[in-house]
Amino acid sequence: MRYTVSVDRPRAPRANAWPSRPVPADRGRAANRTAPRHARPRAARRASVEGNERLTAGVAVVVFVLLFFEGLTILSVHSLLHWHVFIGLLLIPPVFAKIASTGWRFTRYYAGNPSYRRRGPPPAVLRLLGPVLVVLTVALFATGVVLVVGAPVSWRPQLLQWHRLVFVAWFGVTAIHVLGHLADTLTLAPRDWARRTRRQVRGASARQWVLALSLVAGLLGALWVTPYAAGWRF
Repeated sequence: MRYTVSVDRPRAPRANAWPSRPVPADRGRAANRTAPRHARPRAARRASVEGNERLTAGVAVVVFVLLFFEGLTILSVHSLLHWHVFIGLLLIPPVFAKIASTGWRFTRYYAGNPSYRRRGPPPAVLRLLGPVLVVLTVALFATGVVLVVGAPVSWRPQLLQWHRLVFVAWFGVTAIHVLGHLADTLTLAPRDWARRTRRQVRGASARQWVLALSLVAGLLGALWVTPYAAGWRF
């Protein structure tokens, strides 16, 4: 009796078969970008929080430097009125950029965003003083601008008195605010400018553009409005 053993031979590829293609290396990253929000890596959400903090700190440094020079003009405001008005107008866009950045964090935190909730709020005292500082800041700059460009002569003494009173209250609240955030600001502000830490959080260029454009807007506004202060006297 004969036994036959059949051996399966490998099949030759079909002539019209497509060759296998390597999977692109960035397909995983592309899929991650299109994934739903809740499925994105936690690192990306943490980066968004730190990006907001870096922007706030960077703008805060610029505002603090300008406020220092504005304070010097107060020492002799009669002779330095032109510079007092110029620096005050230059400050307006950076100040409101900082308010917008802080307001974004405030909104995201109380809207229940997980990343902002995990980062937590500022200390209770600073949290309570935040809205007060915003109101005083708006009042301070509003009275100053109206004094320069829009106030009738008969209103000037009363507006000037309000401007001074608001400044006193604003200075006290601002001092507490600056001291409370000083350590975080000095830590976070340089990170978008240092080569080692710049790429750790995406969006460094965009944050630098926000800062630069706020200064340009302030400069243009100062150049436009400051001439109205010529001849203004207390």
